Formats: sequence, C-alpha cells, structure tokens
Amino acid sequence: MSGFHHPARWAIAILLTALCLNSFAQEISQPRPLYLAGRHPEIAPKAGAPPLTAWKGGFTDLNGVSRHFIMVGTDPNRTNVTTTIPVEIIPIKMVYGASNGNKTFDPMKHKLPNGETVMQMILKSPILQSNVDFVQGGTDVGKTQYIDAFQRANFWGKNVKKNNKYHVLLGKPTMLPEQTIHVPQGQGIVEVNPLSGRGLIGTYDFNAMDSAIQGYMQKFNQIQRNTLPIFVTYDIYLGFGTSCGCIGGYHFLNGSPLTGQTYAYTTSVDQGTNEFAQDVSAMSHEVGEWMDNPFFGANTVGCQDNSQLEVGDPLENGPNAGAFPYKVGNFTYNLQSLVFLDYFGAPPKTDLHKWLSFQNDKHNVCPGQ
Repeated sequence: MSGFHHPARWAIAILLTALCLNSFAQEISQPRPLYLAGRHPEIAPKAGAPPLTAWKGGFTDLNGVSRHFIMVGTDPNRTNVTTTIPVEIIPIKMVYGASNGNKTFDPMKHKLPNGETVMQMILKSPILQSNVDFVQGGTDVGKTQYIDAFQRANFWGKNVKKNNKYHVLLGKPTMLPEQTIHVPQGQGIVEVNPLSGRGLIGTYDFNAMDSAIQGYMQKFNQIQRNTLPIFVTYDIYLGFGTSCGCIGGYHFLNGSPLTGQTYAYTTSVDQGTNEFAQDVSAMSHEVGEWMDNPFFGANTVGCQDNSQLEVGDPLENGPNAGAFPYKVGNFTYNLQSLVFLDYFGAPPKTDLHKWLSFQNDKHNVCPGQ
C-alpha cells in the first residue's frame, strides 16, 4: 500500500512518565505506527477496592535464566475456574476548531458501512463478546472472547487442556458517559492519514491525552484498581504536539505492581482495509498485553527486541499489521495475533501445538534466546 509504514515498537524505559516522553518525541523524525506501555509510579490508585486479580508464575529461559511474571487471572496450573474482570468503556469525542481542522470525531455517532456506530461495533466485538469458536490448528480452544482464547492456548499444555473451566474474561462492559476534548491549537490537527495517505485523522498530544485520562479515572467512582477502564477514540492517532506519533494505543500502570491501577487507551481507525489500528486491532493488541503484562516493569524477559513480556509487539510488523479477519454477523473484525510464552524462551510444552503464537505466524524465538 502506497505510503503505508508497518507498525514499529520503540524501546521505552520501564518507568515511563509523561516527562520522559518529551525527549522520546524528539527522536521521531517521521510518522510511524506505535504502541506504548509504561508506568506512573508516582500516581497512587484509589483506596478501598481490592487489587486486580493476578497470579505469579515463572520459567527458565533458553539461556538458563530464571524469569518471573505476573498475569491477570488465576494460575492455570493450579486452578480450574473462571475469572471475570469488570470493564468500563469510556468513549472520547475529539473536537477540532476552525484553527486546526474544523472537524469532530465522535465514536458514539459515526456510522460504519454496516450501519452501526463505532461504539456499537466495539461492544459487539470478540474482545468483549464470546461469539467466536476459536479453532487453532484443528484444536478447539473454546467459544469465548479473543483474549481468553489466546490465554487458554498460551497455557494449553499446562493443564488448560483438561481444566476446561479455566477462563479469564472481561465482564459485561459498563458504558460511562462520553467525554469531550476540545483540541487546542498546538496540541493536534486534522490531516490526511500520514500512514496510508487517504482519509482524514485527528492527532492529539500524548501527554495531554494521558493527563485527561488521569482526570477521568478520578472522576468516575466505577473505575477501581480491580477493574479495567478502556478509553476509546475514533480516527485519532496520538503524537507529540501536532506531530503524529502515530500512537494507536497504550496500556499503563498507576502506582506499584499488584496494588496499582491498570488502564488502556485505544483508537479505532476507519480508513479502509489494512490500516494500522483498524476497527478493534489496537484494542486486541492492548488488552492482550494488559492480560500478560498488566504491571509494566514487573515482567522482564531476555529478548533484545522486547525487554518486557509484551505479547503484541513481536507481530505488529506482519501483513495487515499482524491482524487476522474474523467475521461476526455483518462485520469483519481484525484481531491482532499475539505471541506465546515460548517466544520469550519458555519451554514449548506450555502452549498449544508448541507454536510460538496464536496464529502460528511466528517461527523463531526472540533475538537473544
């Protein structure tokens, strides 16, 4: 596709804050697709609610190094239960004035070719609904949500095959009131999508968005550290100032591992096929990484391309930005493939078919293993 840049992941310091992103932004010389992850150790989560349900595990990698991780849910080796994580969806309407584009991007009102709004499409997606029977390499890992299917396959050889009640699900989403951001001049513009060269997108400064999200998390009492709030925009790429990053999503932690508040931001781009962050591909990337690396900084691995156990990064350079099509009703969703633990050097007996990824689209362990 003319003008299309495949997604690339930048190396980020473990304790990634808005301040250090300023110097990070200066390194970007041209628009390129990005996903981010990080932690705000200085921001304390709300007190009162129990922490996010999580378990600790580990493996010895191919270099003989003992690796430890924390993931959402319960230990699949020792439990045969369903964990359901409450979810809040917060749509964000982006308004650009006469000085920077004179356009509004509203996920609650914009209608897709099938007649549904962006938010209706997202709420019906396999990220949030158990409406796809996932059969991988001839093995049925369950009619369930996409990220749960991935996680079941990730630990298929570690008792999930026989412990068929093991699931980690997102609960029925609580839709919180739409929030509106009026983008000031200097913090974003409306422009032709710099990645594909077609259609209009809005840009918005990453620091400004994350600051707004911090305010929203304090505003809504439903958002607690045992829940996952997901903030959603439509046809927006985050960047730095008016420059397009172009960031399609990120997941962050406020506070400390095990006791902190996790959250995610994703966009949904509607410019055509093979687009970065199209429909729910960015959401599948970020929720998958949240599942296996919720407390950024806690899951260090021995990979030269990925120092954290980020399961979406190694596949975002593939065709269609690593996503595979799934038709549900009258809409085709694009769900990004995710890598299994053995990509990071874990014993291959852990996962389904000794594959390295959910779609068997990765055939080498990470560099450094």
